[in-house]
Amino acid sequence: MSNHKRIAVFPGSFDPFTIGHEALVKRTLGLFDEIIVAVGKNSNKNYMFPVEKRTEWIKNVFAKEPKVRVTGFTGLTVDFCKKNKATYIIRGVRTSTDFEFEKAIAQMNRSISSIETIFIMPQPEHSAINSTIIRDIIRNKGDVSLFVPKGVELK
Repeated sequence: MSNHKRIAVFPGSFDPFTIGHEALVKRTLGLFDEIIVAVGKNSNKNYMFPVEKRTEWIKNVFAKEPKVRVTGFTGLTVDFCKKNKATYIIRGVRTSTDFEFEKAIAQMNRSISSIETIFIMPQPEHSAINSTIIRDIIRNKGDVSLFVPKGVELK
């Protein structure tokens, strides 16, 4: 067996980071030596929360987990992976629509690099949670405390 570190990237906008995202990272910790939660910065997207705030929240969530590193990134995920010596991408898939979309990206990534994508199904209790719905609840002054981990302070 080689001494090669198994590094995975979990990319996303995480606007905001949810308990579903947190659970996915925790469930995959045993598979990898390091997981980099890569907070995307896309200038074409309007985010509810700035990348600095999203990154800070996720660092708070995993403050006691040495195998998790959190950083912002721009550009192609495969380029970020290469720069960070990661050979895996982690993606959560809730629905068949998610799967078809993610499958196409994974196949393209695989054709331009040697990076493998690992698909993880959410736990049933997290399958309806997504950042779009949470942002809508926030916009309408609702309580999202059940859907975001401790460390994500939306105030």
